[in-house]
Amino acid sequence: MRALGELRTGTGALPAAARRAVRTTLASCTGFYVFLYGFDRPVSAVYALFAAVSLAGLSRIPGTGRQRAAVMARLLPVAVVLVTLGTFLAVRTWSAVAGMAVIGFCVAFSAAAGPRPAGAAAGLQLMYILPSFPPYAPHTLDERLAGTVTGLILLIAAEALVLPDHRPPTYAQRAADAAAEAARCAAALERPSHLLAAAESDRALATAGGLRASMVPEAERPAGPGLRERALAHTGLAARTLLARLRDLPAPPAGRWPRQAGLDLLGAVRESAAGTAVLLRSRQTPAADSAELRRLRARNAAAPAAAPESRRRQAALLEVADAALVLRTAADLAVRGQVAAGDVEPPAAFWYAGHNSAVLWWHRIVAHTGPRSVHFQNAVRIALALAVARTVAGVGSLPHGFWAMLAVLSLTRTTAVQTRATVRSALIGTSLGALAAGTVLALAGGTGVVYMIALPLLMLAAFTIGPVRGAGWAQALFTLVVAVAFAQLSAVTWRLAGVRFMDVLIGSAIGLVCGLLAWPRGAHDELGRAVAGLLRAAADDVEATTAAVVAPRGLPRPPGPDAHRVRITLTMAESAYAQYQSETQRPAGPGQDWHAAVMTGHHVLWGAGRVLDARDGTPAAREADELRAYAARVAARLRQAAAGADAPRAAGPIGRLGPPGPPGPGGTRVPAATGAPRRAAPPDAGFAYYTATAWLDALTADLDLIESGRVAAASHATR
Repeated sequence: MRALGELRTGTGALPAAARRAVRTTLASCTGFYVFLYGFDRPVSAVYALFAAVSLAGLSRIPGTGRQRAAVMARLLPVAVVLVTLGTFLAVRTWSAVAGMAVIGFCVAFSAAAGPRPAGAAAGLQLMYILPSFPPYAPHTLDERLAGTVTGLILLIAAEALVLPDHRPPTYAQRAADAAAEAARCAAALERPSHLLAAAESDRALATAGGLRASMVPEAERPAGPGLRERALAHTGLAARTLLARLRDLPAPPAGRWPRQAGLDLLGAVRESAAGTAVLLRSRQTPAADSAELRRLRARNAAAPAAAPESRRRQAALLEVADAALVLRTAADLAVRGQVAAGDVEPPAAFWYAGHNSAVLWWHRIVAHTGPRSVHFQNAVRIALALAVARTVAGVGSLPHGFWAMLAVLSLTRTTAVQTRATVRSALIGTSLGALAAGTVLALAGGTGVVYMIALPLLMLAAFTIGPVRGAGWAQALFTLVVAVAFAQLSAVTWRLAGVRFMDVLIGSAIGLVCGLLAWPRGAHDELGRAVAGLLRAAADDVEATTAAVVAPRGLPRPPGPDAHRVRITLTMAESAYAQYQSETQRPAGPGQDWHAAVMTGHHVLWGAGRVLDARDGTPAAREADELRAYAARVAARLRQAAAGADAPRAAGPIGRLGPPGPPGPGGTRVPAATGAPRRAAPPDAGFAYYTATAWLDALTADLDLIESGRVAAASHATR
């Protein structure tokens, strides 16, 4: 009754599964019945049935029906090639196994391109598996291709036209909402008391949180290697940064003129953010650009304020202005693509803007070609399992051996723990399904009408209940489906159900063993390692930048920050994060805020250059000591966050860091107590002091975001 109520009201997970089940059943049964009973072409009927089932039932392509239809249309030529290769490589067991290893790796490795290729990979694997088994019959290739193409065309039409889905807000729309919220915050900061009210601050925080990957449907995440996808992901990072900087902006000293208080710069930020929102929503260039914001930002940077309080606010305003400029540039790239690449500033922050799609794809492939790539690990694991299963099926002459490989595809997960749990429930479901199928085959005998009526009903049940209730239900119902389908192709007995169970058992065992041998921990460890490397490089960069700023004149300056190392580790972290987003079947619930860690890397790069440009003479001793102490504490906290990312179970919480406190012995590595009061700025502090302090304050806010994500993850894990 509950399921029926959900189906009527359109709430919960069942309606989406039911709609997909209707489309899959309609496409697969139509092709199957037309070829089998209309044209007496059983080979084409089998391929029409399994082509639709592979990309709709076995695959998990994210998005609405029309989004999936677009993906399937692009994959149609790939399916034709795979069926052709499988047909000809089936001449010998060794050639079929070799083809399975190579093709299995390539298809699985395509997941590096984003969530949609990742979701379609399992179905494409089946397009090679099905024709690679005996009998070797290249003369039936035309019938196989006719069934494959017909089944996929029917599926594309069903996905696009039958029971259309409601599309959630796109990532560009979410980023536009964040930009509009930033414009509202800037407008509020222009008014007395020049601080955000609690409700406005909470709304900005909630809007920024909506850009986290865990809050965005998988189909809408910008995880692809192309220019627009990279720029859209960069837009989300910049929008979160701008909102965080606006929330933390200090109020101007009392009695300042609007220009001295930076209200003109805030007005330009408001106009730029509002224009960015229009650009992302309408995909048309708004009338107002960021030229005025660039002019005011340059003027404010060139004319430091006199009073210490004003200097601190001026440095924070420059952080806000830089975030708004990055947001506008990234959004322009996301909307206009290569047309906007010539106007990029600063070029280093948008390294991808000067490359064409082929180069960016090459960057993505090269980045993932190695044992530290999750996509490489997954591709090796599944290719090894499929090659072993094909060898066992060929050498042992398993009847219906492709069912063993189908079990490998559908039951193997990215972690050994998940695979073991999935296999256990799947074997229970398969055994129950085999008993039910044996009973049906024994009672119905050769009565074809019974099987004709039962097939669509069983398919509806399998593809509606299976995705909602898990692998056990899916395997039980799918066992009934394949038994009823094959009963219409040739005379079968109840023993077919036993063969099905044995094949699933063999495939499950192979998947378990390969999962234990090949990187059993999955994606989380690699993402943690990449983020840890980024945060350690960021810590070194913070200390090196500060040392260069406070170095006395007349003495050799210490080595500057290693921006190249930060940029390389940032690229690796972003790639690992994209892989993590692309993975399917990840545990639900809040996790660490990896997005905040990637943001931190960007902020280290952006801020280091700005701080070095703001050097204005030799700092006073007290000023230099405070900056060294603050930078050392931020660096220590970055390293502690790195330890938490690399080994989250062993690491303790990242202690909150207050503003600069008294320096300890030697002025380094003395953590400040939570909420420690800010010491008064030196009366003669230069502008570099306030620029560096604002940068370190911003990194502290980033670390607070990272810590809040860890706390939420730990709280969810203990429930």
